Amino acid sequence: MEYRYMGKTGLQLSVLSFGSWVTFHKQIEDNTADELMGISYEQGINFFDNAEAYALGESEKMMGRVLKKKNWDRSSYTVSSKVFFGWRGKANKPNQTGLSRKHITEACHEALQRLQVEYLDLFFCHRPDKKVPIEEVVWTMNHLIQQGKVLYWGTSEWSGVEIMEAHRVAAQHHLIGPSVEQPQYNLFERDKLEKEYLPIFKTPGMGTTIWSPLASGLLSGKYSDGIPSGSRLGLSGFEWLKNQWMVEDRIKKTRKLGEYANSLGIPLATLSIAWCLKNPHVTTAILGATKKEQLLENLKALDVVSTLDASVMEKIDEIMQSKPVQPEF
Repeated sequence: MEYRYMGKTGLQLSVLSFGSWVTFHKQIEDNTADELMGISYEQGINFFDNAEAYALGESEKMMGRVLKKKNWDRSSYTVSSKVFFGWRGKANKPNQTGLSRKHITEACHEALQRLQVEYLDLFFCHRPDKKVPIEEVVWTMNHLIQQGKVLYWGTSEWSGVEIMEAHRVAAQHHLIGPSVEQPQYNLFERDKLEKEYLPIFKTPGMGTTIWSPLASGLLSGKYSDGIPSGSRLGLSGFEWLKNQWMVEDRIKKTRKLGEYANSLGIPLATLSIAWCLKNPHVTTAILGATKKEQLLENLKALDVVSTLDASVMEKIDEIMQSKPVQPEF
């Protein structure tokens, strides 16, 4: 396993990590979660990602049960939660969502209880809250860090402008600003990481914990001929995800990339994850697996990264046609 420093912080994260979105409680139960987290840990993964909204809190409860059972040395792994959407779904009432001081604080306490840990290594603002001053968010996160409940705080799918504003507020009041962003990043979604966020990598030095390196499974090739039974794009309640990815142009590009991956002797999913890791601004790529075989195959991306030379990367760009156009200075 390779480890990278999370931006300018002293925290080291495994370049591959394990997440629970969609899978925990929705697709797998405790025994499988225990097996997959165990394999991850044994293979050197030290970051496990979660959020209050995943399976309406049940995902954190499941991960908490596994962590309790495993009884790993707490200093040997990092665990995260995210705040914004709440965990009650349609039953959410005022102050049970968003980034008010009240909800951030209560969501932190609830996550600690569900995960059965004394502190969160990472606590993300799952989305920006246009109705709450960024100053309130920064102060609240700083308080939680001072109280020892959170070690590092971050953002997820914030704009570069919003992240820089959080750092401006933090500098003005001598507070701790965000140190990590969790954006979507894959061969289809590249603009934020490769273009918009360049200033936040250069100046405040943010790390990244990217999600959906396989574009919700599309870049594994399993959807090239339809939606298999039991897959995440076939789950009830995730129709929006299916509509996002099951687009003919994207399926065609995936098929073509799959043919190229075959010519290299590399599984498409492995190639797609390894491609993400080639970007030095990626601290860790979050994997989401439902089967042991799937997880072990994805972990092989570590062995593929070094084989992706300039000619291979150029060919991938030629096939995908998704490389952002950089501004001229």
